[in-house]
Amino acid sequence: MPVHSAVRRLASALTYRDFRVMWMGAFASSVGTWMQKVAQSWLVLTMTGSPFYLGLDAFLGELPILLLTLVGGVVADRHDRRRVLLISQCVQMSTAFALAALVHFDAVRIWHVLALSAITGTAQAFGGPAYQSLLPNLVSRDDMPNAIALNSTQFNLARVIGPLAAGVALAAWGSAACFTLNGLSFLVVIASLLMLHVTHTPVAATRSVLAEMRGGLSFVWHSPVILTMTFLALCTTMLASPVLTLLPVMAQKVFSLGPDGYSRLMAFSGAGAVVGALSVAWMGRFQGMGRAVLLVQIALGLILAAFAMSRVLPLSYALIFLGSIGLMMSFSLLMSLVQLAVPNDMRGRVLSVYMMAFRGGMPIGSLAAGYLAYLTSAPATLAVTGMLLSCVAAAFLARGKTVKEF
Repeated sequence: MPVHSAVRRLASALTYRDFRVMWMGAFASSVGTWMQKVAQSWLVLTMTGSPFYLGLDAFLGELPILLLTLVGGVVADRHDRRRVLLISQCVQMSTAFALAALVHFDAVRIWHVLALSAITGTAQAFGGPAYQSLLPNLVSRDDMPNAIALNSTQFNLARVIGPLAAGVALAAWGSAACFTLNGLSFLVVIASLLMLHVTHTPVAATRSVLAEMRGGLSFVWHSPVILTMTFLALCTTMLASPVLTLLPVMAQKVFSLGPDGYSRLMAFSGAGAVVGALSVAWMGRFQGMGRAVLLVQIALGLILAAFAMSRVLPLSYALIFLGSIGLMMSFSLLMSLVQLAVPNDMRGRVLSVYMMAFRGGMPIGSLAAGYLAYLTSAPATLAVTGMLLSCVAAAFLARGKTVKEF
């Protein structure tokens, strides 16, 4: 295959002007978000010294998504999705600047961090369905898997750049600088949203919010493919995502690393996620995507268990890199399958159900993993969750026809 053809296949969604604009704005914001994630996790750990508070912070940041995403899906179908996104970004920008001010004036308390995480999660509960619902309007149906994978690529490329930048900023200026830079990054994504040409004209509402929520739930319940993908997304986030929550504990307690070492682990994780997303972008839409998801999840669980048991730092770098490839391939393939299966007029509501499971598994998994790590250890917790993920995927591969034949 000629080089130019290979590049076009890898980045076909970037040929659409609105997708390029949105991609670049989202990338800038994602870099800031990952800077804040690293700085905030380190701040919580240094303030409390407890892995439980790390899990609680992650739980409170994701809990509103579990509780309010269904409402956010109805809002995304009823209102201009771009306007909903703009409001969401403004709220998240405000919380970043608020945390920066609290840290700068040495007034921060753990409850401030937890409360601001909850507010940010609430904004994401409405912004997430709007963003995912707007994405199919930017590219053609055939380029949808590529767009989803490239969207994951920008988010995870930021996972490489953001933690490294956070390590430098933490060492030079402290955590307040990371929070300030995150706040400024939202200005870029707000500008990109204002530059979009695409418009979303919502269908006039004829039913109550509750009735439309029930309609979305009913559609998912009666669609075996979407229902199974939703369950697999829940299992993946609940059992695999705790590795990111407990990564600062692994860095500090297992490898005796400081913020720089933790940032390097995050950077290896981000690099692996970029490779995973680009792999899905290269593959595009293909037969057997469901079977591929299950095989990737089996491998992912085994790799995470191996990471938990490793005490050799270079090996751990390699394992977290490979695990992140598998994690991102799983996420991108699942989202692609759901996007291809849902009609546009139901997109916001159906995706809100999927995202409630996808994002909802994170607070449940993070809180449970934080508590189990407090009772036992972070390595033991990650070993158990990794093996459970492999067992779930193996069970579907052995018996479930719905996914593996899609």
